[in-house]
Amino acid sequence: MGACNSNNEASSGNEATTNRIPAPSPVSYSVLNVFPHDTLAFTQGLVFYQNRMYEGTGQKKASTLRMVDYETGKVEKKVDLDPELFGEGITIMNDTLYQLTWEDHIVLVYSIKDMKLVRKIYWNREGWGITHDNENLIVSDGTDKLYFVHPGDFKLIKTVSVYNQLGPVNNLNELEYINGFIYANQWETNYILKIDPGSGRVTGILDFTNALKKFANINYDRKAITEGAVLNGIAWDSATNRMFVTGKLWPRLLEVRID
Repeated sequence: MGACNSNNEASSGNEATTNRIPAPSPVSYSVLNVFPHDTLAFTQGLVFYQNRMYEGTGQKKASTLRMVDYETGKVEKKVDLDPELFGEGITIMNDTLYQLTWEDHIVLVYSIKDMKLVRKIYWNREGWGITHDNENLIVSDGTDKLYFVHPGDFKLIKTVSVYNQLGPVNNLNELEYINGFIYANQWETNYILKIDPGSGRVTGILDFTNALKKFANINYDRKAITEGAVLNGIAWDSATNRMFVTGKLWPRLLEVRID
């Protein structure tokens, strides 16, 4: 449908290099398809697993876990969270789905075959985004930190600080592990950051500003940001090398190929 490139403004990583750290490189991509998305879904997590799309949504009294037909936007199965919980990011590892909560310090663990809650795990930080590298779970809390934890009990294994040529990079939100790198939505921006999980350095940046306006009729104005309708949702189909991107309360889901 069209190609896009990151090529503008300060926080996109084109500033002069300082401290001998290279600025993040723009990562170009092509938008392959645009699908409908539920505008009532306050998207916090997105996962493509075994040819199905799973989505976690937030807000107290409205948080859910969903299995969605991504081509139509239809919700095929839904689990309502406790009304007092604020749902956050999700990931699936070894047929087990993990769903964070924001300030509740609870991780909800489900069996993927029936989306049944099987247990809860305590997490002593805020929950924002979560992904995995096939060995450890990787969690964000809205700071510049990424926490690598053991899947069984969330015991902390190591912490990686994320940075670019200007210093620490904060507001790391929804996460996806793709071909050895962590991709992170940066909250209240149009950017997805490509992060080296070993060093924490931001090596690349995908700018969705033009794509949102052109393909999804989404424009970031102050009103939309105030209402929370921001970019937040990355899913990866490793079988076909497709990325899916959406946001909170968005009308569209983008299917993207990284060039």
